[in-house]
Amino acid sequence: MADLVWKSRVRTGRSTRTLRVRTSAVLVALIALAVLMVPPLAQLDQQAVDLSMKLRPPSWAHPFGTDDVGRDLLLRCVYGLRVSLLVGLVAALVATVIGTAVGAAAGALGGWTDRLVMRAVDTLSSIPHLLLGVFIVAMFRPGVWPVLVSVALTHWLSTARIVRAEVLSLRSRPFVDAAVSGGASRLRVTVRHLVPAVLPQAGLAAVLMIPHAMWHESALSFLGLGLPAHQASLGNLVQTARGSLLAGDWWPTLFPGLLLIVPTLAIAGLAGAWRDRLNPRRRSELTL
Repeated sequence: MADLVWKSRVRTGRSTRTLRVRTSAVLVALIALAVLMVPPLAQLDQQAVDLSMKLRPPSWAHPFGTDDVGRDLLLRCVYGLRVSLLVGLVAALVATVIGTAVGAAAGALGGWTDRLVMRAVDTLSSIPHLLLGVFIVAMFRPGVWPVLVSVALTHWLSTARIVRAEVLSLRSRPFVDAAVSGGASRLRVTVRHLVPAVLPQAGLAAVLMIPHAMWHESALSFLGLGLPAHQASLGNLVQTARGSLLAGDWWPTLFPGLLLIVPTLAIAGLAGAWRDRLNPRRRSELTL
């Protein structure tokens, strides 16, 4: 009887994870199609102002409604999502490269280098990301590149910790001892053996960093420190819609907010499946 109950739980857990992964994959595919296909196919200008269509609720002509100057909100949201995804992808890639290099160097060299690097990482981690990002962005004019630099320079710390921990674990493995016994230098062992071994964990950290970077960019734009006000951004759209929300017009705030939440959940679902594949022990524990 106990075996039947355990097998039923295992099947239920597997089916739930499979459904979550498939749903996440479908959502990511739909988001990618929307970002790539909607702007070329739509015969509309996202900046076109039509005051006669001001704050119209969702309809067949405008599925997301219109904003406070009559612009099509669906097109504006798609352009804003495109900017947020661009910032998230590029910033996550740059932050992962920086974090992997720093973490691998600290773990491979050890000694005073490791202590010095990790104390610097701890010091930077004690500063809130948003506050540090505001300081970096404030030194430049509003635009995409200052936001990219801000997000990349504030999000590599967790990756450095993860990579360092993995490198310290791998240093005692037999294949590393064999490489050292064969006369390989510390640099060669790090580049040829340690770094490739930690790339899956670094890649997982990069994927999880994408939605975090999207929210960071939206927060900066909402505060008026990110993209210029006229440029479509999910943060700008939410900031502009605050007055409409107080007047009872819910759609200018709802749809940009959903386009922040849905990609976050979809990417997190795919990243969870990747994490379970990298750590079979954790996956087996989840089925018990």
